[in-house]
Amino acid sequence: MQTLFDITPEIMYLSELCEKSNEIDKELYVKYDVKRGLRDLNGKGVLAGLTNISDVCASKEVDGVRVPIPGNLYYRGYNIKDLVNGFLDAGHFGFEEITYLLLFGELPNEGELQVFTKMLAERRTLPKYFVRDVIMKAPSPDMMNSLSRSILTLYAYDEKADDTSIPNVLRQCLNLISQFPMLMVYGYHAYNYRKGEDLFIYAPSEELSMAENILMMLREDRKYTPLEAKLLDMALVLHMDHGGGNNSTFTTHVVTSSGTDTYSTIAAAMASLKGPKHGGANIKVAQMFEDMKETVKDWTDEDEVREYLIALLEKRAFDQKGLIYGMGHAIYSISDPRAEIFKGFVEQLAKEKGCEKEYALYEMVERIAPQVIAQKRKMYKGVNANVDFYSGLVYSMLGLPQELYTPIFAAARIVGWSAHRLEELRNVDKIIRPAYMPLSPYKEYIKMEDR
Repeated sequence: MQTLFDITPEIMYLSELCEKSNEIDKELYVKYDVKRGLRDLNGKGVLAGLTNISDVCASKEVDGVRVPIPGNLYYRGYNIKDLVNGFLDAGHFGFEEITYLLLFGELPNEGELQVFTKMLAERRTLPKYFVRDVIMKAPSPDMMNSLSRSILTLYAYDEKADDTSIPNVLRQCLNLISQFPMLMVYGYHAYNYRKGEDLFIYAPSEELSMAENILMMLREDRKYTPLEAKLLDMALVLHMDHGGGNNSTFTTHVVTSSGTDTYSTIAAAMASLKGPKHGGANIKVAQMFEDMKETVKDWTDEDEVREYLIALLEKRAFDQKGLIYGMGHAIYSISDPRAEIFKGFVEQLAKEKGCEKEYALYEMVERIAPQVIAQKRKMYKGVNANVDFYSGLVYSMLGLPQELYTPIFAAARIVGWSAHRLEELRNVDKIIRPAYMPLSPYKEYIKMEDR
């Protein structure tokens, strides 16, 4: 008996018609100078907006020519490396401080940070029976979908859900930033409970940081080490924002420009981030390395590792997609500053966790993958390890489940989405609508009996 989930012969036939009718000659994109991905062949993005929130810098002009440089990321004009070193040297967590910076444009003083941290802590609450009536009902195996459903459902609990005034949207954003860890962790526990595992739901603590609360609520014994909390906090800061043009943030601008509500906007950004070419890449990196460790007999043999990477590009290994996940970035050509920051602490954590062999394998792949890609592909720009390359290893050593890798990315990026939504509402009152060139010729209608 066929079900709604079966791919029937009829669907296969219609699918072939669908593919045929939607096929476009790739050469036409070049002929009409279409900026596929809104980027040119050299990787330069089409200017679609203005922002004060963050800047991704990977090149500079020398004698009238743009040349690649080591990458830098700036939050509100501050270099991310300086921000990370700042809160590490001060000995406090960075999530709350950098959230304040991205939303309000200035680094908080001690008093402002205390007030803001307390404000976020007080908002770590969900509507009465929300866990029982929403999160526990039909839990999804994909946490991003589960989170999106929860965020959309929160709309029904908000008496001012459609109010797009700046004060109201800021209230909504602060609520969602604070509630996100609970939605994420509780959704994960609910799914595991449906699979027969124990259910434990811990309330967040107002005394703990965002990173500490995530680890505490996730683990049955509620325990974590200072190094684990520090590294998760750093991961949240590094993932908070990445310019206005990344896929999920641009989605935020596009959807906001239509005048829709905050919950729909954040759910749309979530849908974008879920994709394996965006936030889902960190899971792909971890899964790729799991396959590599099973396939490559000697992890120290550079030739054997190289052959595996070639097999990846030739679609003979792992998921047959022809990609080396975690390598390359739309903007960075020489280095991703987030990966550089991560790498130093990854080595430290690897030594403490006894994972030196895994770390050495990651280092080898980081070094030789660009060589392999350059040999096999036509290159328009440099290739380097991006932040996803090492974040998967960090999450693995922290004992975090793969189902939460992308949601943790989202728990950080919701800060950036919120900042960009507020910026779009404040400055632009025009719907975003780019142009597409039609290729299909005009046709005379054919009556049914003549077809």
